[in-house]
Amino acid sequence: MNRWSCARLLGLALGGMALAVACAAPATPTAAPGLRGEIRIDGSSTVFPISEAVGEQFQKTHPEVRVVVGISGTGGGFKKFCNGETDISDASRPILASEMEACAGKGIEYIELPVAFDALSVVVNPQNDWAACMTVAELKKIWEPEAQGKITRWNQVRPEWPDAPLNLFGPGTDSGTFDYFTEAIVGKAKASRGDYTASEDDNVLVQGVAHDKYALGYFGLAYYHENQDKLKAVAIDNGKGCVLPSEQTVRDGTYQPLSRPLFIYVNRKAADRPEVEAFIRFYLTEGPALARQVGYIPLPDEVYRLALERFTARRVGSVFKGKPAVEVRLEDLLRLER
Repeated sequence: MNRWSCARLLGLALGGMALAVACAAPATPTAAPGLRGEIRIDGSSTVFPISEAVGEQFQKTHPEVRVVVGISGTGGGFKKFCNGETDISDASRPILASEMEACAGKGIEYIELPVAFDALSVVVNPQNDWAACMTVAELKKIWEPEAQGKITRWNQVRPEWPDAPLNLFGPGTDSGTFDYFTEAIVGKAKASRGDYTASEDDNVLVQGVAHDKYALGYFGLAYYHENQDKLKAVAIDNGKGCVLPSEQTVRDGTYQPLSRPLFIYVNRKAADRPEVEAFIRFYLTEGPALARQVGYIPLPDEVYRLALERFTARRVGSVFKGKPAVEVRLEDLLRLER
């Protein structure tokens, strides 16, 4: 059993702008006896711990169902999903317009189900005793395309900081975290310097920062929580003071602009297979208790209920219409469902 084992299942829920559903979902999942088959999941490394944990727990009750979870990054996952290679796509941002077109071209319909809330975390090495807080403007100065080859030392960000190399670690271009961070910090999705150590696997980024005193990186909150002995979170100042990533600061709306919803997208045809149907109900109903243990923020109960109704109704499409979900707050999810 790996380090994510015992408890993870997450839940979030967002869904359709109008969610009037004729038949209500059951309050608790009822698994059909004798389920068997394979459920293929790929995509975001941020959402991976959730889906992996759900798969592990689900297979304890349904040992004849094989749940395979991969990490290709959000963009890489959507490529497979829209090509019909997977049943579920993990995503740390909403599906893009270009990906919607790719799915439509292959006749792939999908059900959008947010499953948790995340606080995207900026981290440094524990030996870093100078960068306890950074402004959004300073993060932009570091990561914007114009910084490539120019902003290479810490004292170029703030003069009183060390005259030492600024070694950057971040998600690769197929990552939804990369898309979200660049949209929220730089102002345009995918607009970033390219001279940094990149990976779609957040564990690679964790190790890079953990072994380099002069490193700076960013990734999902769960990976920071899992590695707090190796990393130090940087507070973010968006003009209202320094705020650290946490469940409380996500819930009260103060950790902006780096709070974000996380999603799974379910192939509409696959959803009718008994094992996928049972798996998704399990995902949405058993997730809240596990979300906090994994390091993500569970959604309000009402949002989970609405998401389950959305799945029951097989309501396809995306509420975001190909646009980013920057600065979407927990309370916004309920309004979007109405």
